[in-house]
Amino acid sequence: MLVPIYTIKLSQKILPRRISLGKFDGVHPNIVGATAAGKVFVHNPFQSITSKGGRLITDSGNTMPELSYLNFGQQISAVHAGCITDDKKDTLFVGSQTHFLAYDVFNNADLFYNETPDGVSTIIHGYVADLDIPLVFTGGNCSITGWGKTGNDDFWTVTGDNVQSLALLDYDQDGYNELIVGSEDYEIRIFHGDEMIAEITETESVTNIVPINDTKFGYSLANGTVGIYDRMSRYWRIKSKNQAVSIFAFDINDDGVQELITGWSSGKIDARTERTGEVVQKDNFNAPIAGLVAGDYRKEGRDQLISCSVEGEIRGYSSIVKETKPETTTAEQNTLRELNQRKNNLLMELKNYSENIKAGKDVVNVSQNAARDVDGQQLGIIPANTQLQTSLAVATETDSLPSHVVLYIGTTNDTVIKAVMIFAEGIFNGESHVIHPPPNMISNNVSVPIFPPKDVPVDLHVKTFVGHKNSTQFHVFELSRQLPRFSLYVPAPASMKKPTSNVSCPINERVNRLVMWANQNFLLEEEVVGDEKLSMKLVALRSGVPLFINMEPGNLSINCDDIDLAGDLVQAITTSFNIDDLNSTAHYPQFIAFFKEVLQKVNDYNIVRAKLSAEMADNSNLIRSLIIRGEDCRLMGDMQGMKQAYRKLYSVNRDLIDEYNIRCNNHKELMNCLKIVNQGITRAARLRCGRPKTEFISACRQALKENDIEKLFKLIERGVQ
Repeated sequence: MLVPIYTIKLSQKILPRRISLGKFDGVHPNIVGATAAGKVFVHNPFQSITSKGGRLITDSGNTMPELSYLNFGQQISAVHAGCITDDKKDTLFVGSQTHFLAYDVFNNADLFYNETPDGVSTIIHGYVADLDIPLVFTGGNCSITGWGKTGNDDFWTVTGDNVQSLALLDYDQDGYNELIVGSEDYEIRIFHGDEMIAEITETESVTNIVPINDTKFGYSLANGTVGIYDRMSRYWRIKSKNQAVSIFAFDINDDGVQELITGWSSGKIDARTERTGEVVQKDNFNAPIAGLVAGDYRKEGRDQLISCSVEGEIRGYSSIVKETKPETTTAEQNTLRELNQRKNNLLMELKNYSENIKAGKDVVNVSQNAARDVDGQQLGIIPANTQLQTSLAVATETDSLPSHVVLYIGTTNDTVIKAVMIFAEGIFNGESHVIHPPPNMISNNVSVPIFPPKDVPVDLHVKTFVGHKNSTQFHVFELSRQLPRFSLYVPAPASMKKPTSNVSCPINERVNRLVMWANQNFLLEEEVVGDEKLSMKLVALRSGVPLFINMEPGNLSINCDDIDLAGDLVQAITTSFNIDDLNSTAHYPQFIAFFKEVLQKVNDYNIVRAKLSAEMADNSNLIRSLIIRGEDCRLMGDMQGMKQAYRKLYSVNRDLIDEYNIRCNNHKELMNCLKIVNQGITRAARLRCGRPKTEFISACRQALKENDIEKLFKLIERGVQ
């Protein structure tokens, strides 16, 4: 059990996921957090901030003089503290959906204050790739921006959806940090600089990411899942009915290895080992956790784990130093745990066999045929040559079911299938599915419909209960099948016309390699064949879009009106063939027309926003003059003039509120359009890979900055030449 070494109760509620800790004077740690009133509090028990006259003020009526407030004036979406300046003092970073503030708390002055069209949802700081200066990174509306100490955006790239979490980690052990990005589209992406080098698909929105040890990082999902990855391999994961508000890496048991600390919406805190996920320490609050940080808050010479609740309660935990005799190593403990688990499983199996033998002895007086029936049907004994056979097939849409994949499971004799359990990520609710046929429909085969939501390879782990109709015990057959990535595709009819949209790219590979790849990644009744050239004519069952794939020596052509599908194919092929750099020529007139329409909307919304801002400024000045006029009339006893001034003030204020509501709606639509723009750049970038992809994204950003739409469309069609 975690035992706090100190507890602080602030007279302030804290917003979840908006907690940080910084040394704003370079020495003393301060806790900072966001409030619902659009303010950031700074808890400074050391009284090291003395500069006056800035945004940061001390509430004179507060019973805690060590508590200061920074008035941001907007709904705060992210808070972070870190050092990006040369004086080694931390800077306070505050983000909203429209602006980003870097604040020098020690000098009580703005470092910079920038407008962020994509908004700010998460903030981190540090070095990335081969950049020799520290940056503060903000994740927002499908984009990531890296800001320097002067407020310039020295780094920018796009992602597939809204960014929820960021972390820095030397993922490939090359001496440079990579950027780990979690987003709402269930993806964890790893960027080396502005180039994506790896991608992991999860089952829900990725809410938190934290680096742990070496190449390991912890993550949490919106559905209550918490786990650890070592590069692309998942170490472990657990799922709770509560949400993981915050995760943090801290060596709580002083064994030299950081544990994954999780703060839950239920108020619980637990520390899990990075190897197995076993809980080693825990504690409980009376309110949901707001965030976790670490720092030497009592100046004892070592950091403490600090947990904050949404009610303003702060608890500090010190590492628990074990004074007992040295225990076995972690590896030996894991081995013993695995052996004990195997022992328990074998004992359970032995117990079942013993019960079968005992039941068999009880029927020795029964005739041989009857005994055989009892043995075979009641005791669950099945023929030794019983096998389980499986196959996958594509089923087209019917009146009752949409297009899907069918998993056929059957036995090789007259034994029956009592139940089937399938475990698969991203397909079933709860990641599992159980089929239990009614008694009158039990047979030796079962068909299971599977509805893949998108084109990703899925491992199906199947457990099948096999026995006789009257059996009380069943044999469990376990097997795994992989669902190919592009499974919901069927051959196109001969009358289907070739799509006009296409992407073409040079590939120096043999045609038969692409034939092998197609047979492995598509679920077709007949194998794809080809020698000198390859021609595939398919239909995507989800959307009904035709897909034509043609390859000749040195060139690959994909004709498809769906640019996302073309991008998925290009990325899958380049990954399979280990192609590092690939440029392409694309022709997507429908996508270009749609993109042009969205960019025009962005321009219109920006014009409306500028006009509304000017009108609100004029009305604000008018309100100021009306208040002064009304007060002058009151002091002079002119009650009629005062009534006229305040009547007009009421009218102007009502107009101002209406204009504000219009501006909010305009901003919401603008954000939606900017999200589509960033996603459009990402979709077009997926038609390339490696350096051409990175250069394409940078060139598109520059074209948008220059408002050169024609250049942008040329880049989409030809890439960076």
